[in-house]
Amino acid sequence: MMGRMTILRFLYIAGGVLFVFSLLVHLYVRVRLRPREGSDLDDYYYEFEDQHPVYARYTRWLQISLGGAALGVLLLFVGMVF
Repeated sequence: MMGRMTILRFLYIAGGVLFVFSLLVHLYVRVRLRPREGSDLDDYYYEFEDQHPVYARYTRWLQISLGGAALGVLLLFVGMVF
């Protein structure tokens, strides 16, 4: 019984911290890493936007932060079901 409670605490703490941290990183990426209005991204065709280094870094960090948030929610869900 005591081992189960320890696992549940770990899942809740790890899932909650990961979710909140990923949410903060996602907000930071949306605000600070987004290509600005004056960038040369508009000169590229839409097929080649993923090759632009600033846009590629922006989308990579968006994917990482959303993946971390999804993993955090998954840990919270497993803790609730377990």
